[in-house]
Amino acid sequence: MPKLVRSGGRTLLPLTLIIFSLLTQNGSTVTATMATNSNHHFKEAPQFYNSPSCSSINSSENAVHVAMTLDISYLRGSMAAILSVLQHSSCPENIIFHFVASSFAETAHLNLTITKSFPYLHFTIHPIQDIAAVSGLISTSIRSALDCPLNYARNYLADLLPQHLHKVVYLDSDLILVDDIAKLAATPLTEDSVLAAPEYCNANFTTYFTPTFWSNPSLSLTFANRNRKPCYFNTGVMVIDLERWRAGDYTTKIVEWMELQKRMRIYELGSLPPFLLVFAGNIAPVDHSWNQHGLGGDNFRGLCRDLHPGPVSLLHWSGKGKPWARIDANRPCPLDGLWSPYDLLQTPYSLES
Repeated sequence: MPKLVRSGGRTLLPLTLIIFSLLTQNGSTVTATMATNSNHHFKEAPQFYNSPSCSSINSSENAVHVAMTLDISYLRGSMAAILSVLQHSSCPENIIFHFVASSFAETAHLNLTITKSFPYLHFTIHPIQDIAAVSGLISTSIRSALDCPLNYARNYLADLLPQHLHKVVYLDSDLILVDDIAKLAATPLTEDSVLAAPEYCNANFTTYFTPTFWSNPSLSLTFANRNRKPCYFNTGVMVIDLERWRAGDYTTKIVEWMELQKRMRIYELGSLPPFLLVFAGNIAPVDHSWNQHGLGGDNFRGLCRDLHPGPVSLLHWSGKGKPWARIDANRPCPLDGLWSPYDLLQTPYSLES
């Protein structure tokens, strides 16, 4: 097997392996037929060590807490995301993962899978206590994948995670990091902000809500505050102050919008609009490099997309197309090759050297 390269306390995939991965996505290789997601087996990831400059994790202030959802259908993406976080961290031993699962039944399998691939990982799995209640709040959206209860887990992090936890970085499962997550976790939150995320003020904000919403004065006035200039932000990458969230009871505020949506359709797109209604215009900004989103294409056809201009710290395959599905179908997009080196799926084929 190719040697793994150590640099600054990090273990890096060799350039030859990355180049091989990119080249083999052009249709010249045979894609193995995959079993069901629950039967996937994953390789053990290399162990990553802190650089000498890292502080001890004995103090909770030195830990970086990361929250992600974890389920069978997106497990392959989650494993790649975890690997990318660890690989590019200067202090990987100081990262603590908090995984949210949809049921107690899945927890044992997920726990075993994570432990086998990352035997040294600091993590806890938190099952959603009342998945039926969450499901009952969900309205159908433009894409069925958006209607999964776990897609709404970010609404309940303040309740699911330990009460002593003050701050967490939330990450979706369809992304990889190519920069140190500690930089993202250190994002300062302004005095009145609960979360931080990259904002996109050039997006047409009105399209995220229906004519019913905008024609109702009591609803459209939600964004009438002159001090609130709402911009789109993607909820797949957020830094959340859990203390402020709990103090402001923001879970209830989001749920109230979801309950209204059940009575009168005011938006079409899954779990994002309630976040926009509650937080847009009141979030701390994060550099756009931390969410190069939309790489999955649009929500209807999943067409290939290019990177946004500027530096890249995080690549996010939000949208219909997922890199692992396109690779398995032998129809990858060019940027899917950047995801491949982090894929831990165990296949019948191995790279010999």
